[in-house]
Amino acid sequence: QVQLVESGGGLVQAGGSLRLSCAASGRTFSNYAMGWFRQAPGKEREFVAAIGWSGGSIYYAGSVEGRFTISRDNAKNTVYLQMNSLKPEDTAVYYCAAGTAVSGIGDTYDYWGQGTQVTVSS
Repeated sequence: QVQLVESGGGLVQAGGSLRLSCAASGRTFSNYAMGWFRQAPGKEREFVAAIGWSGGSIYYAGSVEGRFTISRDNAKNTVYLQMNSLKPEDTAVYYCAAGTAVSGIGDTYDYWGQGTQVTVSS
């Protein structure tokens, strides 16, 4: 089992920045690929970013590429999502997930956090 706890969400104005963190406990964090997903009200969950176990493989959704940066610190069992130039359409609950392969497909991840709310005002 892997337990994931997200933090760092909040309310920010458009153009602002937030840094999300996801702290993992349980099994060896460095064995897992990590992903960030988000779900806005009335919409399906969507992929945001993913990073391989060593940090060598990184993927972004087109809607966030160039604005968001995913990173991980295996010594701290934590994955981060730096979000810059935020837009109102980035408003959503953001979830981190752990899985055995880097993927943009949510069903390939085995463990999920509870989510953290990000609200971007215009």
